[in-house]
Order: sequence, then C-alpha cells, then structure tokens
Amino acid sequence: MRFESSVVIVTGAAGHLGRAVARHFAAQGARLLLVDLDRPRLARAHGDEHERLRLSGADLRDPLQAVAAVQPALQAWGRVDVLVNVAGGFHMGDAVHEADDAAWTRMHDLNLRTTLNMSRAAVAPMLAGGRGGALVNVGAYAALRGGARMAAYAASKAAVQRLTEAMAAELRDQAVRVNCVLPTVLDTPDNRAAMPAADASRWVAPDALADVIGFLASDAARAVTGASLPVTARCELG
Repeated sequence: MRFESSVVIVTGAAGHLGRAVARHFAAQGARLLLVDLDRPRLARAHGDEHERLRLSGADLRDPLQAVAAVQPALQAWGRVDVLVNVAGGFHMGDAVHEADDAAWTRMHDLNLRTTLNMSRAAVAPMLAGGRGGALVNVGAYAALRGGARMAAYAASKAAVQRLTEAMAAELRDQAVRVNCVLPTVLDTPDNRAAMPAADASRWVAPDALADVIGFLASDAARAVTGASLPVTARCELG
C-alpha cells in the first residue's frame, strides 16, 4: 500500500476528511496535488508547496476549472495515478413537498457535479499515461435509503454511487478502477458542535476512513472495482 511512485489528487483537501486523506497518502510517499475552493485555506492546512506537494484552488462545479485544477500535477510530474473525490456538502432541511429548488441544486452541484467534473478531468491523463489508475469517490451511508428532510442530500450521494458503478464498468478494461466509500457520521469538530448530545464515540474517525480510501486506491485492492463500501463503525482495540 505504498505510493512512492504515484501522483495522487485529493479534492476538498482543506476540510477535515480531505486533510486526513492527504496525511495518509503523504505518509505513504505519494506526490500530492491538493485541490479546494479556497487556496489560502489549503496553504494554511498543508503549508507551502514543495517537490512532492502542489496546491490548486478551483471551483469544481465548473468543468473548465476542474480541468485547470489537474494541470499542476501534469506540469510537475507528468501524470495522474489516483483521484480521491472528497469535495462535497451536506444539507438537512425542509420536507420534500416544502423545499425550494435551491437545496436540490446546491446538493447536486456540490456532491455530484464536482465528482463528475473532476473525474472527467483526471481520467483523460490516466488513460493517456497507459498505467491505469484508481478513483475513489466519497458517497454516504445515508444515501442507501432516503431519510426524512434529507432527500436532496441522499439523492445526490446516491447519484455518486451510480456514477461510480458506470465509470467502473466503462474503464475496467483500461486498468482504471473506480470505487466508492459510504461513511456514516464523521467525528469532526464541526459535527460535534452541531450534535452536542450525540455519542461521538460511535462515529467514524476521518483517519480511519482515510485508511479505507487508501486501501481502495492501492494495488492491494487491484481486484476491486465498482464497489460501494460502507464505513460505519469505530472499532478499536484497548
């Protein structure tokens, strides 16, 4: 599961999960391109660029910005091997019959459109390199079944699963694997603040989810494509 020879792109890299994913791949020796809407926030989270790190600010809802976001990796290292689509958002609000279009548009744009645009931007250089590659998308366990006041979010994340499956079927003969993780609530400061009465000990640590993502991106998972893997519990020894 080492990545010394790999170029890895992580979107949403300024957030809690994105930072955990970046740490995982950095510890495994990867060359990293980290992407987020807010480049100064990226720099505060990850420090200055160096020979194994590039930062890219982009609004991934825009397909042209997604294509531009990949260019620093190609300029520095000439290829893309792994894409992890972390960028996204959450909304819980009105019932379906009461909600306006804004929440639906926002969830579609943040969760599905960013994943679609960045996947299209990254797959072309993967195929051109002739080495294959891996995409790992972040879905949601909540998308397996619609919950009250979460329809827009669940629908957008369910669409990420279907996108994952379709791309896996299309790319498997070209040695590009596409998989998806389905986490439950992540143990982040933001979620603790939003749900102070919840039992956070049952939530999934971002570092634990990053380990699963790293596995799916690695050669250890070379026989796995088109999978949506639930990541639902904190099970620790001691």
